[in-house]
Amino acid sequence: MNDFWWKGAVFYQIYPRSFRDTNHDGVGDLNGITEKLEYVADLGVDAIWISPFFKSPMKDFGYDISDLCDIDPMFGVLADFDNLLNKAHRLGLKVIIDMVLSHTSKRHPWFEESRKDGNNPKRDWYVWADPKPDGTPPNNWRSIFGGEAWTFDTRRRQYYMHNFLPDQPDLNYHNPDVQDAILESCRFWLDKGVDGFRLDVINFIYHDKQLRDNPAKDPEKEGFSSQFEKPDPYGMQRHIYNKSQPEALDFARRFRKMMNEYPGTMTLAEIGDDDSTKRATEYTSGNDKYNTAYDFSLMTGERITAPKVKKAIESFGIGPDGGWPSWAFTNHDVVRATSRWGGHLSDEQRRPFASLLMAILPSLIGTVFIYQGDELGLTEAEIPYDQIQDPWGKYLWPEWQGRDGCRTPMPWNSNKKNCDFSDADETWLPIPDDHYRKAVNLQEESPNSPLAFTRRFLAWRRKQPALITGTIKFFDMKDDNLLCFGRYHNDQNLLCLFNLEDKPKQIAPPLAISTENTFPQAGNLSGTHDGKTVSLPAFGVYFGRITEE
Repeated sequence: MNDFWWKGAVFYQIYPRSFRDTNHDGVGDLNGITEKLEYVADLGVDAIWISPFFKSPMKDFGYDISDLCDIDPMFGVLADFDNLLNKAHRLGLKVIIDMVLSHTSKRHPWFEESRKDGNNPKRDWYVWADPKPDGTPPNNWRSIFGGEAWTFDTRRRQYYMHNFLPDQPDLNYHNPDVQDAILESCRFWLDKGVDGFRLDVINFIYHDKQLRDNPAKDPEKEGFSSQFEKPDPYGMQRHIYNKSQPEALDFARRFRKMMNEYPGTMTLAEIGDDDSTKRATEYTSGNDKYNTAYDFSLMTGERITAPKVKKAIESFGIGPDGGWPSWAFTNHDVVRATSRWGGHLSDEQRRPFASLLMAILPSLIGTVFIYQGDELGLTEAEIPYDQIQDPWGKYLWPEWQGRDGCRTPMPWNSNKKNCDFSDADETWLPIPDDHYRKAVNLQEESPNSPLAFTRRFLAWRRKQPALITGTIKFFDMKDDNLLCFGRYHNDQNLLCLFNLEDKPKQIAPPLAISTENTFPQAGNLSGTHDGKTVSLPAFGVYFGRITEE
């Protein structure tokens, strides 16, 4: 077994609620994933990441877990997961699952016991603190989902901490018993045969024991981190005490030691921090912590440009003692890239733009994460206010509808009810008309569809070692809309050229390359080379073999 199979691998993220419904309740389930695994394998990916399916009150749609070792009945039973895992492995797909370890649901038995009083065995399994003399919270920490990061509990007469919803109390990792219980829960799934974990907000697991106030940001020097023009309170603080504490690295080492007992498994750390890329490097360096990590530096609202991509890649400390990065353009928490970066484009232009993004992402150094629907070029769905499910969206309305727009059901067949996602009368989120027009059955009929491009590109990439584990070097083309870099691996060296604009470009390559595009299946995006100039169509791509440095 190749213990480093995940290096340069392509993962496909599945959001279970929205993938395929087989029990007719309008919500996706595990059997639905199992049913569609051939489709996933045919994309040419190496592995799948499944978002949470554990028992949960669903206040944050599975990221508030009440039992880390069982399946929520909405998604099925443990035997359904076993069937899914076995079929995936038969198809050659690795499986990692989403472990939410920084917090639980307030309906978790651990929290229900902890809140009883100050003397029970789990009294300090969560972060409890007395009110200030005036009754206000212990400090100024804010919740990402709005408001204070503290909720007063009338039974214990204390505040408990939550970086997210009040329904998601934070665990106290300063207590070694908490760590032991968490590791035991992870072993449960490792013993079942999962190939690894995506670790949700893993840099949030520790807090400052002294509960010191976070300092304010200097808006002139640091700016405000916000999704909007106006700052939100969470983005007005420097988050140096409520997360990313030094002790979290000790737990990372302990977690890695456990994972080493299961050869061939891996860990993907999700990092959210004021400097996420720097923190991601820290959490994966030294070969004794997490295997790889991704942050949100390539999932922001800023338009994709060559300098932006270059900065993200070069900011990550890749090397013998450094970490290995992972990249995604879209996931279940952000606006889909075709809308986020292509909002100015027509629907006709968005199709080749989606294919361009599918060529860029797997060409970068690192491990690749494709979110379900990326291969179809799905756009962000607009959700009417009365149908918004996301609690964060309800808080942020009308500035933003929240995360529902990227979580709508997969459109499988435009000729069937609910696009063949479900035969229920209603689905948990509506399917927009635009997604019917981008359904799998329609794209399979078109050789220039984003789906067809994805299958061709990933099949070709499997045979290009330079794109899987090769090194990378960027070239400045004096045009922010021309992305150019070399990938180097032993005897295979490729120059990768991408036109980020909706108009053709002609450029002189920065070094000698073959006149043959080594990816000949690019269709209407394929660039050409006459020996002097590379001609790139709108959103065009060219992969040339480097013949001379």
